[in-house]
Order: sequence, then C-alpha cells, then structure tokens
Amino acid sequence: MAFSRVHPLYVTKVERKGRKKAEVDEIIRWLTGFDQATLEHHLEVDTTFEDFFAAADLNPNATLITGVVCGIRVENVEDPLMKKIRLLDKLIDELAKGKAMEKILRS
Repeated sequence: MAFSRVHPLYVTKVERKGRKKAEVDEIIRWLTGFDQATLEHHLEVDTTFEDFFAAADLNPNATLITGVVCGIRVENVEDPLMKKIRLLDKLIDELAKGKAMEKILRS
C-alpha cells in the first residue's frame, strides 16, 4: 500500500480534533528522520510503506513509544514493518487525543 493513500487519513483524523497537518508531518519527520522535502517526495511518488520505512532512519527514541493501537500493544509487534506502521499510528492517535507535542515526540 502506498504511504500517500494513508497520509490524508492521518490528517483528516487529527483535523477533526482541532490539530493540524503540519503537526502530522512533524511527527512523521521526527519518527523517520526525513526533512519536509523528502516526505513530500515520498507522497508524490506513491512510495509503499515498505520502501518508505526502508528509506527512514528511525528516531532512537522510537523505542519509548508504547501502548495499544487497534487492541495490539505496539511494543509486542514482531514484524518489523508492521511495528513501524503501528508506531506511527500510535503517535497519530496521541496527537488526535490532544497530547502535547513534546510528550508525543518523547522529548
């Protein structure tokens, strides 16, 4: 699946709760190590999730992300790609729930 198909869903989810697209992109940049231009490039060329995360340099603090997404503990997901997807889902959920950006980014 292309990352570009899911990104607008993340944005819609957080905007319904009063948050902004820029915050979604900030979370993605923090997790992946991409700059905004690289993120936009991946969105434009319909990069798959697999290629998207293969190109990423995951933030070392990503190991601090814990909790449940869709009834599954993110820290217990064994498949490496699915774990990265679930980590991103968890961060987006935290943003939609109104958590402060400093806490979301594990600062």
